[in-house]
Amino acid sequence: MSKQPAPSELGDRWDVVIVGGGPAGATAALYAARAGWSAVVVDKGIAAGALGMSSKITNYPGVDGGPGGAEVVERVRAQAVGFGASFVGARVTAAALSEIDRTLFAGRETFRGRAVVIATGSMGREPMIPGEQRLIGHGVSYCATCDGFFFQDQDVAVVGNNDEALEEAMHVGRFARRVTVLSPTPTLRSDESLVQQAEQMEPIEIRTSVRVHEIVGDRHVEGIVVGSDVASETIPVSGVFVYLQGGRPILDFLGGQLDTTEDGCLRVDATFQTSLAGVFAAGDVLCKHIKQAVIAAAEGAQAAIAADRYLSGRSSLRPDWS
Repeated sequence: MSKQPAPSELGDRWDVVIVGGGPAGATAALYAARAGWSAVVVDKGIAAGALGMSSKITNYPGVDGGPGGAEVVERVRAQAVGFGASFVGARVTAAALSEIDRTLFAGRETFRGRAVVIATGSMGREPMIPGEQRLIGHGVSYCATCDGFFFQDQDVAVVGNNDEALEEAMHVGRFARRVTVLSPTPTLRSDESLVQQAEQMEPIEIRTSVRVHEIVGDRHVEGIVVGSDVASETIPVSGVFVYLQGGRPILDFLGGQLDTTEDGCLRVDATFQTSLAGVFAAGDVLCKHIKQAVIAAAEGAQAAIAADRYLSGRSSLRPDWS
């Protein structure tokens, strides 16, 4: 078993790569690091997850006083970091998984893991905006950090109301001529300091209570149709960055490489291993009937213990009692 090396010694190779940093992912990192493995969590940010958006948590064991969900996640992350785990703020957009090599791609960064834990939660969307699927890669993107450079001196739209949407809008605002942020809600569900920063950037215009009807264009994005049921307008743009959230497992980056249930949830065995050896899953990607932070955390612990067994080549799980 390898002990925790410094990130500079690791490059992009880790014992355990965990995708998602909510209660399941952060707990998996804690257990993996405590077992002596090099562990990295690749995550969009605390506020991007379901628990991070919760304003008050009163039913998590050992946590009293009603702290916000983001604070609860931050406490678990701090524990994991204390044992040597690393956290990287990035969005995983693709994966290449096999029994020999497992690589996650996040923009220009790659993370290769001997074992992988999928803990991305269930805030994915379905159905998509009309025109979205057809124009992916032709102006529709989910990563301004990856693709913003290609929209220099062009007009783009960012659809979303959270921290990620504003952070990405500010990034693409370094290149684009105009960035229109379209929030489906009357107020932005984002940190106030981020809102102020975005409002102060000259290329950015924020519009709230906007319903997106369609993304239009023939071979590439030409505009986005917004408005109400009785009146609409088309905003001419050449790029649309989408950061909306829903209630389906976030598995798009896997490209169908792992078996799923009829409901679109990852299928795992009793040890939380997916259909591919060395790849585990925990939390709301499993679509349990009861979605609670404590259950997700428990599954993250079990997935990490199973990953420890896999990496060690043991035939049975080893309890972590000490």
